[in-house]
Amino acid sequence: MNSKTLSAERRRKGILSATLAVICIIYVLPVLAVVINSFKLNTYVKSDTFALPTGEMWAGFSNFIKGMTFGNYPFWQSVAYSAFITIVSTALILLFTSMAAWYIARVNSKVCRAIYYLCVFSMVVPFQMVMYTLSKTADTLKLNTPWTIPVVYLGFGAGLAIFMFVGFVKSIPIEIEEAASIDGCGPLRTYFSVVFPMLKPTMISVGILEIMWVWNDYLLPYLVLDINEYRTIPIHIQYLKGSYGTVDLGATMALILLSIIPVIIFYLACQKHIVKGVAAGAVKG
Repeated sequence: MNSKTLSAERRRKGILSATLAVICIIYVLPVLAVVINSFKLNTYVKSDTFALPTGEMWAGFSNFIKGMTFGNYPFWQSVAYSAFITIVSTALILLFTSMAAWYIARVNSKVCRAIYYLCVFSMVVPFQMVMYTLSKTADTLKLNTPWTIPVVYLGFGAGLAIFMFVGFVKSIPIEIEEAASIDGCGPLRTYFSVVFPMLKPTMISVGILEIMWVWNDYLLPYLVLDINEYRTIPIHIQYLKGSYGTVDLGATMALILLSIIPVIIFYLACQKHIVKGVAAGAVKG
């Protein structure tokens, strides 16, 4: 490789690095704005949005206290509902979709292929197309409480999960399952003793993606739940309004920061598993 080629390669990498740095800054700016304004007095949030909260702008932790004590609906209750819905929904999605994906990959009949393609197709259907019908159906079937809404999330989260699980299951040698069958294992024991442990990389990856989706979801709980009785964190933040519709932006930013901190920490701790899981699920399709 001559000097001209090396120079062109370095220039190309430099331009690519600069472009990615700009894109990264653009993505980080909204998060930075939330952090800055959560410690700023409400009157300065609009006028000096990107100014640091120093001097007379500094509000300390008063925005956090105000946001958590605003109105007659306790913030801790919203946190509890969000945590319950997220954990149960993710658990249902991981269990049922992994079992369904194993069956689809191993049976591979026309019916199974049709179900697989329907699940994949559901990934490209906008939620807005079905949200009104879904709201009516959830009310009819009594799925409009925090204890039953995970069933709705199971339906919406199945597409991506089955897509990833099927790809990974096809990469598992079937001889392992045949050996378990020869040793006397039935389908359930084969799944939980042999297949389930090997699904760990994709299981973690799907779990992370589903947790981030359910925890931050606003529209589905808003349409399905009785918001006067059950409020998740995004709905709670939406109702930080005073008289005449005024909104305390400082308190709103503070609660937004509290809601995204757990997800950011969880994602940073598990992001390597996302790459491993996606790569593992892409071995065969």
